[in-house]
Amino acid sequence: MSFTAIPTSIPAFLRSFYFYVGVGFLVWMLVFDANDFVKQYDMYAKLHELQAERKYYLDNIETVKKERSELLSSPELLEKFAREKYIMKRPGEDVFILVPNQESN
Repeated sequence: MSFTAIPTSIPAFLRSFYFYVGVGFLVWMLVFDANDFVKQYDMYAKLHELQAERKYYLDNIETVKKERSELLSSPELLEKFAREKYIMKRPGEDVFILVPNQESN
């Protein structure tokens, strides 16, 4: 029986047991693990989406606080706000709400 030697044209690192274990570990972590690469990317995208929402709401809170302080400082503005937003009226007044016609094509 004659055995042939392993060809020397294959680089030494490809013949190493540790190389195959390392590649197997990377494949497992990137594809099969519960926290694989795709899930990590999805969580990263969700984090940025939530941070953008947080910034929007913080800015919106500042705007609402400013409007609230303006409304509470002036009774005329408070009355105007109540009339426009909540369609409130004084006793004996009639309020007409005009809704534009929407023509269907």
